[in-house]
Amino acid sequence: MSVISNFHTHTVYSDGKDAPEDIVMEAIRLGCSEIGFSDHSYTDFDTSYCMPKEKSAEYKREIKRLKEKYNGIIKIYLGIEQDYYSAEPTDDYDYIIGSVHYVKKDGVYIPVDESAKKQIDAVNALYGGDFYAFIDDYYKTVSDVYEKTKCDIIGHFDLVTKFNEDGALFDTSDKRYKESSSAALEKLINTPALFEINTGAISRGYRKTSYPESVILDRIAKSKKPFILSSDSHKKETLLFELNSESARLTARNYPYIKNFSQIKEF
Repeated sequence: MSVISNFHTHTVYSDGKDAPEDIVMEAIRLGCSEIGFSDHSYTDFDTSYCMPKEKSAEYKREIKRLKEKYNGIIKIYLGIEQDYYSAEPTDDYDYIIGSVHYVKKDGVYIPVDESAKKQIDAVNALYGGDFYAFIDDYYKTVSDVYEKTKCDIIGHFDLVTKFNEDGALFDTSDKRYKESSSAALEKLINTPALFEINTGAISRGYRKTSYPESVILDRIAKSKKPFILSSDSHKKETLLFELNSESARLTARNYPYIKNFSQIKEF
């Protein structure tokens, strides 16, 4: 059995490519002992990526059906990736990933991770071209994600860097960036939620390294809070993408990370 499991997994119920059962079969083939599903919760201002309201009950039924069908073969968990601006209830889920995919400015929802062009255009139009002001609003929102969602896992903490490979848009060593990210990090470290190490942007060709960047990862590790490994998979081929490499990296640094679902609820 693989010691690696993935709990950040998207299916056809939101913006993933595969049916849940196909993903379960791939997880079994890879030797996973556990798998968690976490489709995107509904947001009324952008329905292009999320689970339609009318599909949430079906999603829950399907994951519960798979739990029963594959009982004794693989443990399956029903999760949700709850966007900060989603108003959907989360009571029926085994776990919650709390994520910020938008910055709200002057009544406009700016997508953080849709495209570099949309990010740049919004910063020019709403922030006078000041990327650090946009980043400050992003991290202020992120800092509140636990209070808003009561999440078990904080999704892709520094998602705002998705299109910033090699400093294409801003400098993460800039004082303003470090102050904004540090304030959010400090607040979230003092919550029960775990931070994920997320390889999704690598598998999709946007980044060479996982979220969060190394300097942030090191600061989280100093708190002794364990990480959770995540591929943010949108297709079965990336279910465990680079997770063994990340596991080896953490082990080499003696950084703790969880290996099964029960550990998520221990913190």
